[in-house]
Amino acid sequence: MLDVLDMRNPQNMSAARAYHDFVATRTPEGGMLRRVRIPSSLWKLTKEVARHVLRRPVVGIAALARTPDGRIVLIRRSDSGQWAMPGGTLEWGETLRSALDRELREETGTRLVSMGELLGVYSRPDRDPRFHAVTLIVEATVAPPTHPPDNPLEILEVRAFAEADLPSTLSHGMTEMLSNARLGQRFWE
Repeated sequence: MLDVLDMRNPQNMSAARAYHDFVATRTPEGGMLRRVRIPSSLWKLTKEVARHVLRRPVVGIAALARTPDGRIVLIRRSDSGQWAMPGGTLEWGETLRSALDRELREETGTRLVSMGELLGVYSRPDRDPRFHAVTLIVEATVAPPTHPPDNPLEILEVRAFAEADLPSTLSHGMTEMLSNARLGQRFWE
């Protein structure tokens, strides 16, 4: 069981590298396209840029992720250096449930044990500095972290906090989200 994964450690970073593979296909002219390997971080950046160009709100999901012993799993983001709840935006063809499962594996190295209730829907346009996001917050029980995040360029650290040790401020407008979720206050904006 891992309580903290520091992605500044090169040993952890090598275990977390991942690639998006495009398989060779036949072109209309009869030729073959080769297999292309693009680092996952570059692929995710490309998709992020496309979202900005399309200028539509993105839908995301984040979790009040608790281990069986009640600790809350948070991630330290590299873009802000602050802690945040794990989660992310939906990919094309994905359900909210499968997106949460994928994001928990990718960002925290945990496994989704069970998903609980919907705790909040946050849609204020200025909440996330990157883009207009509609974020659903759900309860989730997760296994303790067992491996480093898939993208060390995005996630610096993963930690399971006791309630008394939670950071006072979270990144990307999540301070209020975490507070409301912990208090069981349903929220809709």
